[in-house]
Amino acid sequence: MKENSYVSADDIRSAFSAAMSVMYREEVPAYGTLMELVETVNAETLSADAQLKERLTATDSLERISEERHGAIRLGTPAELSMMRRVFAVMGMYPVGYYDLSTAGVPVHSTAFRPVGEASLKRNPFRVFTSLLRLDLIADETLRAEAEATLKARRIFTIGAIELTEKAERYGGLDRDDAARFVAEVLETFRWHDRANVGADLYKRLHDAHRLIADVVSFKGPHINHLTPRTLDIDKVQALMPDYGIAPKAVVEGPPTRRCPILLRQTSFKALEEAVSFRDGDGWKAGSHTARFGEIEQRGIALTPKGRGLYDRLLDQSRKVVRPTAEGSNAREYGAALAEVFAAFPDSWADIREAGLGYFSYSLTEKGRRTKLPGRRDLEFLIVEGLVRFDPIVYEDFLPVSAAGIFQSNLGDGAQQEFVASPNQQDFEADLGAAVLNEFDHYAGIEKASIESCLTALTTAVAAE
Repeated sequence: MKENSYVSADDIRSAFSAAMSVMYREEVPAYGTLMELVETVNAETLSADAQLKERLTATDSLERISEERHGAIRLGTPAELSMMRRVFAVMGMYPVGYYDLSTAGVPVHSTAFRPVGEASLKRNPFRVFTSLLRLDLIADETLRAEAEATLKARRIFTIGAIELTEKAERYGGLDRDDAARFVAEVLETFRWHDRANVGADLYKRLHDAHRLIADVVSFKGPHINHLTPRTLDIDKVQALMPDYGIAPKAVVEGPPTRRCPILLRQTSFKALEEAVSFRDGDGWKAGSHTARFGEIEQRGIALTPKGRGLYDRLLDQSRKVVRPTAEGSNAREYGAALAEVFAAFPDSWADIREAGLGYFSYSLTEKGRRTKLPGRRDLEFLIVEGLVRFDPIVYEDFLPVSAAGIFQSNLGDGAQQEFVASPNQQDFEADLGAAVLNEFDHYAGIEKASIESCLTALTTAVAAE
């Protein structure tokens, strides 16, 4: 195989995310309706906000809005997680961040597989939030053993997917025909299967232990449980969902509405109750299962450790005032408490930057591109003089409390159980077969590189005549 015949990882990822979207629209028609709503709101938002449109255009982010999605899957065994890492690597997606959701009453820990380079993110920023079930958090030893045996007996990847992943690893890539086959084979891992691997009795016991445990253990594969378009105005989408025949969750997860969005806000439509069949002797028994839904996200600036510390403190403070319920009975009170508490977080890009709360990308202005300043490397002076601009770096990752809130709103308050907080990144990385990238280091590196690029251009470029 000749190297120049390889399809780029970015192109494979783009093909896979497009195929995933088509499949999910077919499996969950409401997702297609949701996409139409988001596209309408985004177009209206850009039309009404020339400054936002200009900023997105200047940072090459405008084209990403309609394409951006993330998905989420839940895996059952270390072997599944390790193989999934290898599969995603073929698509140029790497594990970023470690998330312990046991602190929020969900028995999993997770990472996000995503592209990490600027060019790859601009090409296609598709990411998959990937969780591994914590069997050690199942208190019933007998049930834990049954769950483990059930998971060990299943094979979630096709033979073709495994062979093509190994081929990509062996040769450093895939040609066009193999890449197309790879996408089709891997898609099968994410497909919905309405026949359970277990009987109704075991399903009920798993369900009683935690609904998410039943979802992970009971089926042939880790069906994609949601896909997510990106919106520029999540409050408007939330308000319009009922007009499109979609029932939204009551509370938007994450920070409150702000002029300068921070981190990540998420909402969803309620999970579907779907007909499934359970093993019953030599036959099948009809039943139902609730897991899959549609989600929407609005992304803001990536925060520094100082900014994230402030965010976490304010979120904790607001939840001490009002803790949102899954069914939304106190949604109005929670929203009011959130807005009041978060008034302490600066809400202008200049103030956020000055306080060291967020990461920014620096670039030359038109004036800066025409200027030469040998030896002058004072960034603040360059900004004041209008030679350098700063734009927020988009947060590409996730928030554990928000992810748990989405899960619980679709699983019900009964799923919100108390687990002993037990983060174990070392074990997770051992199961993964690799270390996860620290997102703070990554964003800091992007910011530093953008500053150096500006300073280099200003001090070495030939002045325009």
